[in-house]
Amino acid sequence: MTTLLTIGAFAKATRLSPKALRLYDELDLLPPARVDPDTGYRYYAAGQLDRARLVAWLRRLGMPLARIREVCALDAASAAREVRAYWARVEAETAVRRDLAAFLVDHLSAPPSTEEDTVMLHLRYAAHSDRGLVRPANQDAAYAGARLLAVADGFGPRGGPASSAAVQALRVLDSEEVAAGNVLGLLEDAVRGAGEAVRGVAGDTDETGTTLTALLWTGSRLALAHIGDTRAYVRRAGSLFRITHDHTVVQSLLDEGRLTPEEAGVHPQRSLLLKALSGAGAPTPDVRLHDAVAGDRFLLCSDGLSGVVPDAVVDRLLVAADDPAQAVRSLVGAARDAGAPDNVTCVVADVVDPGA
Repeated sequence: MTTLLTIGAFAKATRLSPKALRLYDELDLLPPARVDPDTGYRYYAAGQLDRARLVAWLRRLGMPLARIREVCALDAASAAREVRAYWARVEAETAVRRDLAAFLVDHLSAPPSTEEDTVMLHLRYAAHSDRGLVRPANQDAAYAGARLLAVADGFGPRGGPASSAAVQALRVLDSEEVAAGNVLGLLEDAVRGAGEAVRGVAGDTDETGTTLTALLWTGSRLALAHIGDTRAYVRRAGSLFRITHDHTVVQSLLDEGRLTPEEAGVHPQRSLLLKALSGAGAPTPDVRLHDAVAGDRFLLCSDGLSGVVPDAVVDRLLVAADDPAQAVRSLVGAARDAGAPDNVTCVVADVVDPGA
């Protein structure tokens, strides 16, 4: 008869907590050998110790649970190749973050600028929206002006009017200069107004609504407001950085390590939103300030671009484009080349020094 270990004894032997073991059971990563039908208490076989220790080591390496499940199903040689490939990817991503960290250290170490020596930069911008190759109508909306950049992606029976209403509500911000000290408050108020405009279109239901990502320019800084899975990126110091975080079910699973990026890309619920402007309400947006320097190139886009065109391709097209107008055409063209199953909308803006 096989000797079974209690969950406490097994946790001690593997240096995994009982809480972690219960999670791994739920994910079918490390199911117990036996579960007591009356108490629900878990028991493990001694033969499971090696697998449990491998799981513990891979978690200490930082590998997501979904990928650990794949590695554990392989033979030793194949598992070793997967670990090597995973670590190579981690090192590549770390190199990108190291470059960003170096930039931030330089930026934060610089002496604070005074009003006299602050250079007032300008935006050069372009926007383009395309129905795509599958959808019967375009439910995206975009705006690009001297002070305001915005992209909204509508959904539901009146998604098009909802996204247009949200963007239209923000356009008042493009009509007058904004002081940097008050920009976040103005942007939050404008997003609340956008939520009210969407409710006027959608009624008291969450079946119709829109995402919204907007940047408001002060002449030296950009204020960001973000709800949903439209995205904002900045290309700076030779690298492309995403400055928004998707409010989706799949992103939350990625954050918890329950999915790999590869699984997230094909997940059937990848478009299921956790936050959006709808008739049911307007959640608090992510709002923060971003410094801008001459040479920055900002991109706002709907998931019709980010969902089908990899970031590496987006980066290459942004580098190759001479100006924002060429950039938005190239990006939308890449989405169409990839099948464009959704509406595709892009806004690109360059930060320029008019005196240079």
